[in-house]
Amino acid sequence: MTADSVRAIWCRELQRDEIAVDDDFFALGGQSVIMVNIQGAFMEELGVEVPMDQMFLNPTVASISAYIESQNKAATP
Repeated sequence: MTADSVRAIWCRELQRDEIAVDDDFFALGGQSVIMVNIQGAFMEELGVEVPMDQMFLNPTVASISAYIESQNKAATP
């Protein structure tokens, strides 16, 4: 499930044991350097490129997971 993978990446990069699906990235201490690391992890681990603007527009695990899933569906013929 995408949300589980996203949550694992966020926990690792934000150095937190647990993150809820509706926790805000920025409220958790997220900043641009961490965001770039997460972008790289999304590409490497999930095989999806997430533009920086989408990271700002979707600052929760739930919302960025929905975005990633929509991109995966759009890429599938």
